[in-house]
Order: sequence, then structure tokens, then C-alpha cells
Amino acid sequence: MADEITYEYKTVQTVRGTDGLVISRMRKDGWELVEQAHGMLRSTLGFRRPKKPLPLLLIGTAVGGLVILAIVIGVAAALENGGEKKDESNKPTAAPASSAEHSATPTPTAARPAAAVVITPQNNPEFAALLKTPDSCDSANPDFATKYKGKTVAFDGSIVHMAPHGDDDTRYDFLLGPGDQGPRTEIGPAFTYKDVNVVDLRLTGRNTPATVRAGDTFRFVAEVGEFNANQCLFFLDPVSTETR
Repeated sequence: MADEITYEYKTVQTVRGTDGLVISRMRKDGWELVEQAHGMLRSTLGFRRPKKPLPLLLIGTAVGGLVILAIVIGVAAALENGGEKKDESNKPTAAPASSAEHSATPTPTAARPAAAVVITPQNNPEFAALLKTPDSCDSANPDFATKYKGKTVAFDGSIVHMAPHGDDDTRYDFLLGPGDQGPRTEIGPAFTYKDVNVVDLRLTGRNTPATVRAGDTFRFVAEVGEFNANQCLFFLDPVSTETR
């Protein structure tokens, strides 16, 4: 039917409380609100507006262009087929020996990048010495942090202390130390994970615990961060925590 109105539809999700602003803005663009559903935090708004009819001149031009394009493609295909038949008699019966030899030459493959080395006390003397420093404020801490920032380290250690981060009861600040002494740790840097939850530790290994506490021993794998000289805290970012 010539007079039938067709619509285009659009769905918008908004944060609860901003529905009025979104509806007002959409109405300015010609949209009509036809559906509204509220969730706990978000609202879903459905809009429609009449589609603008295409001008008859534009439709005719498009159809005419398609017809011309089809004619051009047909002529080009016919010419191409004729040219192929003419050139078949001039094709050599066998490829030159040099071409065959060239195609048989294997293409060199790109070298794969070497995997990043995880720093451990066994492969890095500086890290081995750092884990045995008697003072957490020792100058070896900032030197190592500056040199290896962003690198990954792995060591056997324990949780020295953990406390809620601010008022949050699911996120914590962890203090870690080398060895198995937990709260009795007296050597090595004061490694810290700040503002993390148990999921962020990425616990692995056998008998993975649902919760952790001071004194638990793990194989810590972490990324080297900053060293805070005022607090003598060596910041790390957890990569994985393996039970042992």
C-alpha cells in the first residue's frame, strides 16, 4: 500500500534515573517511546520512528546504474574469454627450468620470539641475595625494583600478615616474605600485594584452599612493581599462587 507507514526500531539501555534525559533526547531526533522495562540497575527503552521514503528519482537512478553495470560485466567477460582462447596456442608446453627451481626453494620461516624468563633465586644471583637481606629497607630493594620493574619473579614464601583494605571486607593488603616462617619472618624484603581479593591470587596446585591466612606457604609468582622507600614496602602484582 502506498500510504502504509513503515518504522525503524531502536533499543537503548540506560542507568536507572537517567531515563527521562534519554527519552527527551531521542524525541528531539524524531523517535517515539513504545516500550519501557526496568531492571535492578538498568532500564531498557524501545523506540520507533517512521522511515523516510526514498525519492523516486533516486530509485530510478539506482536501477539504471545496475542495468548498465550488468551490461559492462557481460561485455568484459566475453572479451576476456575470447582473449584466453587466442593466447592458448602461444602458451609454452613446459615451465622453464629456472622457474621450477625457484618454486622448489623453501620459504624461510620467521623466528619465534623467545619466552620471557621468570626470575628465580636459582637463575638470578641478585634475586637470591635480595631474599636474604636482613633489613627490608636495604638499598638492594630499590636497586632491584628499578632494574627489573615489570619483570616476573617466582619464590617460595609465606603470608606474613593480611588485613582488610580500608573498609572492604573482601579485599586485602598482604605482606609476604621469603621462606616458611609466616609472621615470624625476619629476613628479606617486605613484599606486598595491595588491594586484592582471594580470586586475584590465582590459586593453583593440589588442595587449593577456599581462603588464605597468615602463615600459609605458597610458591608466589608475581610482577615486580615499585619500592616505597618511606614505608620500606616492595610492591608486587600477583600472577599465580601455587600451594606447596
